[in-house]
Amino acid sequence: MRARSLFLMGLATAVGGLLAAPEASADGPRFEVTPFVGYRLGGQFEAEPASDGSTESVDLEDASSWGIDLGLYRDQTSFYELLYGRQTAGLDSNDAVLSGVDVVTEYLHFGGTLLFADERFYAPYLSVTIGATRLSADEGDYDDELRASASIGGGFRFPLGDTFAITAGARAYVTFINSDTDIFCVSTSENAGCLLKSSGGTFWQGEAQLGLTARF
Repeated sequence: MRARSLFLMGLATAVGGLLAAPEASADGPRFEVTPFVGYRLGGQFEAEPASDGSTESVDLEDASSWGIDLGLYRDQTSFYELLYGRQTAGLDSNDAVLSGVDVVTEYLHFGGTLLFADERFYAPYLSVTIGATRLSADEGDYDDELRASASIGGGFRFPLGDTFAITAGARAYVTFINSDTDIFCVSTSENAGCLLKSSGGTFWQGEAQLGLTARF
């Protein structure tokens, strides 16, 4: 619950900062919103050691994702960016306990995007963001995990007139987790322990995205 509260507080702070940013020139768009759908892959953990000391790598299953990207224009070719993305995916494991748990991975990032517009009918873009990752299990009373993360993305925009555009791209996310950190732990009068451990010091995911951008 504490991780969830911090995540929501970060969202409110980022929205406030975005709204307080300088306005773009009146000659161009000031604000844009891009809801998107995607397909996200990657993400690896390790199961808690078995009685014989052996360990098992546990991957997140590839699954669909969705999110929203808000932008406040700094000038005609760049804007401040607030990104939220979410995926719910199962764990690829032969363990009945692990395979029955779905993991929700959420990213809340703030950053910026550069548009490389020229005479072509499409515009390439580059996006860099930093923020937080929240990992939560949708079953049981397991604690959420909140960690620092960053992302880099790019792709193309295909204008549909002056207001709308189709945005297609890809993004890579990296979450910084200390090696051998216990993840999804529970401590109650009936049960205590942890489901997983971090695999290495980073948690990587990649995502293909398709969105519809509206500029105002």
